Amino acid sequence: MTVRPVVKRTARAILLDDDDLILIKRTKPGHAPYWITPGGGVEPSDATVVDALHREVDEELGAKVTDVVPAFVDTVHHSTQHAAHGVKVQHFFVCRLETMDLSRRHGPEVDEPCGTYEVVRVPFTAAGVTSVDVVPPSLQSFLRENIEGVRALLAADLG
Repeated sequence: MTVRPVVKRTARAILLDDDDLILIKRTKPGHAPYWITPGGGVEPSDATVVDALHREVDEELGAKVTDVVPAFVDTVHHSTQHAAHGVKVQHFFVCRLETMDLSRRHGPEVDEPCGTYEVVRVPFTAAGVTSVDVVPPSLQSFLRENIEGVRALLAADLG
């Protein structure tokens, strides 16, 4: 069995606010827009992947989240000119929006943007999730097929 080295890890929020899913519409010059969940790379200063999630949500949205529950993991081939060939593991957590103040946004996406980062809300329904180009496609498929299951991860009786 060949084990591929993990060269990057990310923490991303499937962020729910009542009946809406909070996404970032990402537009890069010369490319079609796509929609991503808030989040980003785990840094050496992050004690845990969940700590990285909280830091990234604060940077990208000026937001605080609660009820962070692991929901989905995506593994994709990844290489850069600075890193060896391997895989990127993306950890997706369902969480509930507690507060958001876009004036508090900070970090590289805000300070030195490459294109635009627009915070958007889409209805958290199968139709809403498929109305935009959510990446990675595996996440879009997972969400479309599991609306009720994702909501159940935030149920009061889950424990």
